[in-house]
Amino acid sequence: MPRPIVRFAAVAFAATTAIAPPKSWAAEFVVQPLMIAEMKAVFGQVESRIVVPARARISGTVREIRIHEGDQVREGEVAALIVDDKLALQLNAADAKIEALNSQLENAHLQLERAQQLRTSGTGSQANLDTARMQFEVVTNQIAAANAEKSVIAQSAREGDVLAPATGRVLTVPVTPGSVVLAGEEIARIAPGPYYLRLSLPERHATEIVQGSDVLVGGRGLPHSAGGEAAAREGKIVKVYPEIADGRVIADVEVAGIGDYFVNERTLVSIPVGKRTVLAVPSGAIRTIHGIDYVRAVNDGTEMDVAVILGETFDNDGKQLVEVLTGLHAGDRVVTP
Repeated sequence: MPRPIVRFAAVAFAATTAIAPPKSWAAEFVVQPLMIAEMKAVFGQVESRIVVPARARISGTVREIRIHEGDQVREGEVAALIVDDKLALQLNAADAKIEALNSQLENAHLQLERAQQLRTSGTGSQANLDTARMQFEVVTNQIAAANAEKSVIAQSAREGDVLAPATGRVLTVPVTPGSVVLAGEEIARIAPGPYYLRLSLPERHATEIVQGSDVLVGGRGLPHSAGGEAAAREGKIVKVYPEIADGRVIADVEVAGIGDYFVNERTLVSIPVGKRTVLAVPSGAIRTIHGIDYVRAVNDGTEMDVAVILGETFDNDGKQLVEVLTGLHAGDRVVTP
């Protein structure tokens, strides 16, 4: 018995098809070549414009540390306490010396009063009176000098408080309680900001990186967040360093609102490294049917849906356009909402 013949209808998906557009589509858009920036994704590293150390003002032993990595500190806040046991002994010696001089001052005051009485009665000489007065003044000056020396020692003891030199975030604390430090040694590093992004680019982009160019900064973390560059923030290249080191060009980018980033945190940055010519249509002119993108083109008064392959989305004078890789030519007219 002969086998039945089954015929399959061949369905060809042409580049143009007649699909009724929405009735609200009335405007036309003329496809013209546009010059857009060629973007390249690189890593930028968050850095602080200023990093200042909190240093010890005296030598001694670290008795207490009151800050830790990541803390926010204010200018003048006590970061650590350094103690020098010799200062306490010197203060005790200064107090004993002042007490001894006060006793001498009391005795010199009595001698001066006695000399003044004898001189008034005529039984004492002027030389004895002058000697007693000089001795009183000498002891008085010695007490003033001793008090000044005690003030110096007391000030040294107060300088055991390590103060934060600026308001900012603590980056590192390289000492521990019990450590012996010298005057001028670093106790902590503080980043007061402002924060910026440092870029290191290949040398081949040296002639294409221009100060003042706009860049796109991705969200927190190394990969771009969902939505791609739509979730990115705008920044600006504020400095391009003239020296190339190890085949890399260094540039700085300023971005608003990166103060909550970690210092040295890396994030993706899209920078312009050139320009290219593209054909684009408004995003509203695109319809997707069964996974295929269409635009409605007008040719000799006839409207037909044309299948296109799309590229990236970009802004042009405040309008969102989509790059068309294939399907359209310069001068084509498409219907838009």
